[in-house]
Amino acid sequence: MNTSLILACLWVVLANVLAMLPSKDNHWSRAYVLIALGIPILGYVTLENGPWWGLAMLVAGMSILRWPVIHLVRWLRSVRRG
Repeated sequence: MNTSLILACLWVVLANVLAMLPSKDNHWSRAYVLIALGIPILGYVTLENGPWWGLAMLVAGMSILRWPVIHLVRWLRSVRRG
């Protein structure tokens, strides 16, 4: 296993540990940190392992951080409607 996949696995473990801790803002501040850390890791995974592994890691990240994705889709729909 190469460095990028190890970092991606550590990101998943960090996300799960952070989800277990109590939060007053429904974990949104932690989600922002995970997004900021996850984007470069996703690029690194894609660079080292190719687009299929990058796509797999993107889907894994979206399943962990599903509420920011849901809110983004809702916002895009409201912008599209006008």
